[in-house]
Amino acid sequence: MTQVFDEKGSVFAATIVTAGPITVTQVKGKEKDGYEAVQVGFGLKKEKNAAKPQLGHAQGQPFRYFREYGGANLADMEVGKNTDVSVFVPGDVVEVSATSKGKGFQGVVKRHGFHGGPRSHGQKNKERSPGSIGGGGRAGGRVAKGMRMAGRMGGDRVTVKNLRVLQVDPSAHILVISGAVPGRPGTLVEIRG
Repeated sequence: MTQVFDEKGSVFAATIVTAGPITVTQVKGKEKDGYEAVQVGFGLKKEKNAAKPQLGHAQGQPFRYFREYGGANLADMEVGKNTDVSVFVPGDVVEVSATSKGKGFQGVVKRHGFHGGPRSHGQKNKERSPGSIGGGGRAGGRVAKGMRMAGRMGGDRVTVKNLRVLQVDPSAHILVISGAVPGRPGTLVEIRG
């Protein structure tokens, strides 16, 4: 992340995203596949690490990622067509989806925002405990489903909407997007206009 100033002098928190070109690898049609979608490939890996069926499917290009998108305008899509960041212009509103940072096993204070118990009157080691989780009257003497407890946090698919494209650099395949996007540096993100 960084800071970006606009022409008026306003400052924006921004994320720099390397959005390399994506290549159409397959166009799925209603008559053959039963639905309409376009499959794209992104990022390259070593050819020795790609499976031979994948290489044949992608016309010899060892793509690292394949994704499929439905509901797009498929009339101008053809296998081998490249799309880069030049489809965006500054001011476009986009939504970004990615897998959020994994934070491991966390307690209820960090995971769900519990306030914990009082820090006085003999509290020794229970300040961050969840408190009562059930009982005879609440759910018939059992723990109700969906009870907020400690557990693994993060690692979920997160979509952030209404982010604005601040700058576009087609020569370096770089987008500068306002605000924060989910994931750690190096995470694969999907940017939809």
